[in-house]
Amino acid sequence: MSGVRIRLVRPDEHDRVARLTVDAYGHDYDLPDDYRASLADVPTRAAEHQVWVAEDLRTGELLGTVATPRPGEHISELGRDGELDFRLLAVDPAARRRGIGVLLTEHVVALARQRGLDRVVMNSGPQMTGAHALYQQLGFVRLPDRETRVVHGGTLLAFGYDLAPQTQGARS
Repeated sequence: MSGVRIRLVRPDEHDRVARLTVDAYGHDYDLPDDYRASLADVPTRAAEHQVWVAEDLRTGELLGTVATPRPGEHISELGRDGELDFRLLAVDPAARRRGIGVLLTEHVVALARQRGLDRVVMNSGPQMTGAHALYQQLGFVRLPDRETRVVHGGTLLAFGYDLAPQTQGARS
């Protein structure tokens, strides 16, 4: 997508990314206080992992974000050896329908390829049906055998995207 770049968050942007993430999730879902606090804790997330932002090059506006582990690490219990797991993909409600979620997901897939990994995995809450549709459109499939974690009364769904040797893109 022209005019948007994906890059690592800067410390002076942590508050903006916190607001964006809470707004994105809160736009569609009721957020328990502990989850809202976790979404807003960008400084800890950035210190422990990699927090990426989608930046509008014309305006400097941050349109979306996603978190990935540092090379050789995992960001969640779902991740296994040979896999890149990601969390907290969020798109500013005002920037939806512009392909930002696709762009961020494709960035994660490209990162996994660069790291020589075999699969990209992620969890998603059962109520996040819009996100599920996006991931499935991009070629992710459910991994029901890995759906064991219950959060706030629901089982987290697991999705995976197998990486073929440089012939398969994130889009079909």
